Amino acid sequence: MNEIALSTTFADQRPGLVRLAYRMLGSIADAEDVVHDAWLRWLAADRSMVEEPAAYLRTIVTRLCLNELKSTRRLRETYIGPWLPDPIFDPDDGEAADDITLPLMIALERLSPLERAAFLLHDVFGLKFEAVAEAIGREAATCRKLASRARTHIHDARPRFTIPREEGLRFAAAFFDASRTGDLAALRTMLAEDVVTYADGGGQVAAPSRPLVGIDAVMARHASLARLFAVRPSQLIRYAIIDGLPGFVTMEEGTTVQTTALNIEDGKVVAIYVTRNPDKLRNVPDVGQQIAGA
Repeated sequence: MNEIALSTTFADQRPGLVRLAYRMLGSIADAEDVVHDAWLRWLAADRSMVEEPAAYLRTIVTRLCLNELKSTRRLRETYIGPWLPDPIFDPDDGEAADDITLPLMIALERLSPLERAAFLLHDVFGLKFEAVAEAIGREAATCRKLASRARTHIHDARPRFTIPREEGLRFAAAFFDASRTGDLAALRTMLAEDVVTYADGGGQVAAPSRPLVGIDAVMARHASLARLFAVRPSQLIRYAIIDGLPGFVTMEEGTTVQTTALNIEDGKVVAIYVTRNPDKLRNVPDVGQQIAGA
């Protein structure tokens, strides 16, 4: 296989490899680094020993992710405030879409690395357990058990239904209007009684250090924010589907980029996910153009 063929084969597999690495790690930058390392190993590999390039590359990426998780787990233990995965924005054509929403990404974080790998490779990416076994270096029977345990742990985080894209974005627009104009009565009608807000500032920008649980706590927070927005309005950048959930991207306090994703069930918001950590928002689409035009 010549260099052009090597590059073409890898380029064909790269989108799926990045998706796999992101689902494993929850970080876009870490996923890109892992896939780059996989590219270097692909160049150096003995191609005579590679029967299926796609399977070979998935195995490399999975094993690199498992190694990476050993260090990231230690970092998560000292993370300031709630941790959320880097926000990603789903493609319009849906080719790379799956049912891994933000709540499920958080649930995956609670699994062991091997459970996460077995679940993603089999349940999400459709590999047979024999291929999963090759990727993570375990027996197929063990992989079945790992995936089964993972399913049990994350059952409640699975989306019960997917809200249609346009309906979700209309809901996000109504939520934005009510929360930014101080229409607390309208906002309250959108929230479930047991709604929870998670805000990830990473210790770098202001954010609640613990999740806000229950409608009263969430409404109290928004009442406080309404006073802030009256002085410094929130600047809408765009509405978006963020990790499978409807939401929006804003500029807060004139300098802080923020994504807000809404988990909606039975017409009510059951969870609000706010990402403010600047390290996770460097590649948010349209932000640079909005700042330049401000």
